[in-house]
Amino acid sequence: MDLGLKGRKAIVCAASKGLGKGCAMSLAREGVELLILARGREALEATAAEIRAATGARVDTLACDITSADGRKAALAAMPEPDILVNNARSEEHTSELQSRQYLVC
Repeated sequence: MDLGLKGRKAIVCAASKGLGKGCAMSLAREGVELLILARGREALEATAAEIRAATGARVDTLACDITSADGRKAALAAMPEPDILVNNARSEEHTSELQSRQYLVC
């Protein structure tokens, strides 16, 4: 399926397993450049390698806690102008640095 996303950039939160990993893989298959985030570096790197091998997509990683202000700042420093945000992380506080931007919803 071609969703017309080739060449876009996406940040995918909580991407080392489950729903986040599935979203990241699907976006990579569409030709999206990824920054995948999770707290655990080992699982995150394994996921990135799996996605790269399956799709050939560019996949960068950042081990951080996206629910913290420092984590959000690090994510935006690593990919300052994302087109897509998959906010798959749960937090009690609002993530205004990311949510105040406009993204492509998919």
